[in-house]
Amino acid sequence: MQGGGPGVSDSKRVLLIEDEPNITEAIRFVLTREGWHVQTHAEGRDAVETVRERKPDLVILDVMLPNRSGLDILADLKADADLRTIPVMMLTARGSSPERETALRIGADCFMTKPFSNREMLDTVRSLMAGSP
Repeated sequence: MQGGGPGVSDSKRVLLIEDEPNITEAIRFVLTREGWHVQTHAEGRDAVETVRERKPDLVILDVMLPNRSGLDILADLKADADLRTIPVMMLTARGSSPERETALRIGADCFMTKPFSNREMLDTVRSLMAGSP
């Protein structure tokens, strides 16, 4: 992995599970510029296996994905002893209260509604990785 400037370590790996190309590229741009290594995945069906294989430091997970709900994926991640400690930020276009409450109850570390600003994304990722959702 390439260095990303002062204070950037190799343990800044994000797995972005999102099926909208514009959102994917925006998040990748913001985080990569900040020194993060961003891998992407756009399919719900095998998302848990992808997390297991790539072992990211943070998962950014869309609620609405092809073939499987992000909430179901979140539940599987939090039920897996090897994966449950990975912080998960949920993304949604809807931001409804019941959806947010369900995600947080299952174990999401935070919940972000689209559209969001680059600054909001970066600040939230930094906060999650510092251990404060």
